[in-house]
Amino acid sequence: MPIIRRLPEDLVNRIAAGEVVERPAAALKELVENAIDADADSIAIKLVSGGLDLIEITDDGCGMRPDEIALALERHATSKLPDEHIERVSTLGFRGEALPSIGSVAKLTIESRPHDADAGWRRVIDHGIVRDDQPAALPPGTRIRVEQLFAQVPARRKFLRSARSEYAACLDIVRRLAMARPDIGFTLEHDGKRKLAVQPGETLANRVSRIIARELADDGVVIDAQREGARLTGVAGLPTFNRGIADHQYLFVNGRPVKDRLLIGAVRGAYSDMLARDRHAVLALFLEVPAEDVDVNVHPAKTEVRFRDPAFVRGFLVGALRHALEASGQRSAQSPSASAMGNWQTGPADPVEPAAQTGALQSLFARQHAAPTARVSEAGQVWRGYEEQIMAAPSGRAEMAEQLPQDAQEYPLGIARGQVAETYIVAEAADGLVIVDQHAAHERLVLERLKAAGTGEAVARAQALLMPEVVELDEPACDRLEAQTQKLGELGLGIERFGPDAMLVRSVPQALGKGDVHALVRDIADDLAKHGEALLLGERLELVLATMACHGSVRAGRTLSVAEMNALLREMEVTPRSGQCNHGRPTWVKLAHEDIEKLFGRK
Repeated sequence: MPIIRRLPEDLVNRIAAGEVVERPAAALKELVENAIDADADSIAIKLVSGGLDLIEITDDGCGMRPDEIALALERHATSKLPDEHIERVSTLGFRGEALPSIGSVAKLTIESRPHDADAGWRRVIDHGIVRDDQPAALPPGTRIRVEQLFAQVPARRKFLRSARSEYAACLDIVRRLAMARPDIGFTLEHDGKRKLAVQPGETLANRVSRIIARELADDGVVIDAQREGARLTGVAGLPTFNRGIADHQYLFVNGRPVKDRLLIGAVRGAYSDMLARDRHAVLALFLEVPAEDVDVNVHPAKTEVRFRDPAFVRGFLVGALRHALEASGQRSAQSPSASAMGNWQTGPADPVEPAAQTGALQSLFARQHAAPTARVSEAGQVWRGYEEQIMAAPSGRAEMAEQLPQDAQEYPLGIARGQVAETYIVAEAADGLVIVDQHAAHERLVLERLKAAGTGEAVARAQALLMPEVVELDEPACDRLEAQTQKLGELGLGIERFGPDAMLVRSVPQALGKGDVHALVRDIADDLAKHGEALLLGERLELVLATMACHGSVRAGRTLSVAEMNALLREMEVTPRSGQCNHGRPTWVKLAHEDIEKLFGRK
C-alpha cells in the first residue's frame, strides 16, 4: 500500500518553483513586481546569458530589515495582504512563494537597507542552504541576485531554451511592466549592453510609444473611456498600422500585465471590419475595474484573470476601441505624418489631444460638409447624388478637370484631376497631391452606409426557415446557447432546446438567410465557450456586410468621370474611418508640396 507522508521543505520549494519559476523570465517577473510593490522610483535590471547565469534587480524602494529578509524567504510570508480579504488584491503579487522557490533552485543573494537604517543586511541562500547572513554596505533599497538558475536541477535546466530566447522572454516582461508603470524609471542591461532605458514620470502615451513603436505617436489614438466604475486607457494603433503577429498587443488589468483570451477576443472584435484575418492591431490597453470584480489568482503566474461580468468587460472594450477609432476620422498610418498634412489631418502631431483634432475637423468642414463624427446616413443626399452614377456604365473622361469651378482650398482631399491605370484617383489639394485607391475607398463607404442604415432592424430582422433545422451539439454547448436564447432572438436567430444535445433553429438573421445554419450555430456555441457571451453573431453580421460592400463597390479597372471621382472624394471627407478599407489597407496617401519638390531636386 502506498504510504502518505509529508514532503520535506526543500522538495516542497522545488515543486513550487516548477509553478512559479519555470524559466528566467518568470523569476525576473516576480522580483521586479516585488520592487514595484516596494514603492520604488527606479529599477535597474542586469542579465547575463538571458538570465540563465545572472539576474540582478536593484531598486530604491522601502527596503527590509534583517528579520524581514529572513521572513521573506519563508513560504507564504508576505507584506502584500494587510488582511484576510484575498479577493481585494491591490498589489502585483501576494502568495509569498517566489523568493523561497527561487532560493531552492539557484544561488539567491538578498541585500537590503531601509531608508531609516544606517546599514544594510545580506543573506545568501544557495539551493536552499543559508551560506551567508551578515551586514552589508549599500544605499537604501534592495538588490537581489539570482545566479546559476537550475544549475543543480539538470532535468529542468535542459528544458530551458537558448540564451537568446530566454533574453527575449525577459525583455518582454520588462517592457510590459515598464508600460504599466510610467511613473517608475526602468533600465535593462544584457551582457553589459544597455537594452532599455525609460525615465520616471512620463505620460502613459509617451511611455507606450517609446517602448512599442515610436510610430504610435503619429499612427495611434489615445483611449480614455469610463463606464459603470470601469476605466479603459491606453494607445491603439490605427488599422493601417498593423503587424503580422499579435505580439504587439499589450493588455493590463489593474496595472497587472495579462494575456487574457476574453480581452484578446474583444480587441479582435473591435477591429473585425478594419483588418484582414492575418493582420493584428498594435496597442496597449489598461483596464481598471474594482478589485472585487476581478479574480487575479486563477493562474500561478497571474497572467490570466477572471471577471465577475465578462460580457460587460468585452462590450466596454469593443465600444471604447471602436469609438476612439471612429473619432480618428480619415487618418491613415500609410499617409505622411500629421505635420505634412496641413490643417486637415490632426493639428498637433501627437494624438494625445483627440478633442482638439475633432474641433479642427469640425471647423474646417462647417462650410460645405457635415461634422466628421456624424454617421454616414446624415450624408444620404450626397450619397444618392452619385451612387447611381458610379454603379452605372461609365461615361468616359470627356470632362476636363480644368473646367471644374471648385477651389481645392475648400476640400481636404482636393479636386480630382484624373485617373491612373483605371484604379487610382489623382487629386490636387491645397497642400499637396492626393492619390486614392478607388476600390478600397468605395468599399469602406459602402460598408459604413450599410452599417449606419442597416445594422439595426433591417439586418437583425429574423427570416423564418421553411423547415426548422436541428443542430446537434454536446450538452454543455446546448446549455450555453439556451441561456442566451433571448439575446440571440433579438439579433434575429431564433433557437430553442430540442432534447439534451440538440438545438432547433426556427429563424436566422435576414443577412445570413442563405448561409450554413449548422456552422453558424456551432460557431456561436464555440464563441460562448470561449468568451462567455454571444458576440460572434454580431461580428459575423459585420463580416457579411463587409463582403457585400466589397462586391458592391467600384472595382479597380473601371473608368470614372471627373464628376464621379469628385463625388467619391467628397463622401470620403464626411465618412468615419474612410482612411482605411475593410481589410486595414490605406485608401489614400498624400504627397506634400515639399515632398514633390524634393523628388525633383528643388529643395
